[in-house]
Amino acid sequence: MNNNKPYISKAHLNNSNTFKLKRPSWIRVKAPISNGYNDSRELIKKLKLNTVCQEAACPNIGECWQKKHVTIMILGKVCTRKCTFCNIATGTPNLVDHEEPSRLANAIAALKLNHVVITSVDRDDLDDGGAQHFYNCINELRNLDKKVTIEILVPDFQRKEKALNIIGNASPDVFNHNLETIPRLYKEIRKGANYEHSLSILKKIKSYNNKIWTKSGLMVGLGETLNEIYGVMEDMRKNYVDFITIGQYLQPSKRHQELKKYYTLKEFQNLENKAWELGFSMVSCSPLTRSSYHADADFARLKKLNA
Repeated sequence: MNNNKPYISKAHLNNSNTFKLKRPSWIRVKAPISNGYNDSRELIKKLKLNTVCQEAACPNIGECWQKKHVTIMILGKVCTRKCTFCNIATGTPNLVDHEEPSRLANAIAALKLNHVVITSVDRDDLDDGGAQHFYNCINELRNLDKKVTIEILVPDFQRKEKALNIIGNASPDVFNHNLETIPRLYKEIRKGANYEHSLSILKKIKSYNNKIWTKSGLMVGLGETLNEIYGVMEDMRKNYVDFITIGQYLQPSKRHQELKKYYTLKEFQNLENKAWELGFSMVSCSPLTRSSYHADADFARLKKLNA
């Protein structure tokens, strides 16, 4: 096992912003103190699993874990990318844990979930970007419970030619890859990523398996204009994205990308209206919306709306 300690990207340290904006009342959340939250935390700890809820400091962790809605993060908790908005540690990852898929399946069974979200750190060090590990996790889950629906939130698999074929064969119910922000901010915020490539994998996955629903998300508050947001939404639809999530960016620390604006509830409602107008099959748009927030209820609604 690699003993290199995770480190926070130097890209995070170049920002001198000191939290100038006061957080509005509509995005304040209660501290996670419920029995359900504690039960979920102990189970995850016992099974030695990682969650994006913890590593990315998600504001919804108290609410979600109380309901035992946990987003598992596979392939370790050290990312090979250095995105300036993200709270996940970057550095040299550990070796792939081949026992993780079975532990994940056992955790989902214990939590009695009907819908599960699996994500991962970027693993540019792996030949397939971790696609086979996603496949193994999905396979273990399906062997244990064929009724559970599976949503995966994947990295971009850049220069990993066979990755999408592997994922397509795994047949998740939902394939999610977040564009995160507008093209103009990519070099600053999503270092190592490419906007056109991210769009292309959302389109291509349907050519491997047309039964898969596609999903993508945006953060707002990073300095984008309204027209730029609309442009990304239109690009998603041109590339057959079914489901869009839009949420408020919350700066994890003063070392991270500067927060430029808090959007109002009215502005979020306007964005939601625009998304429905553009023809998305499902829309989740609110200050606290995150990729997996209410993912189970949203997927059930998505299927009902498009039955």
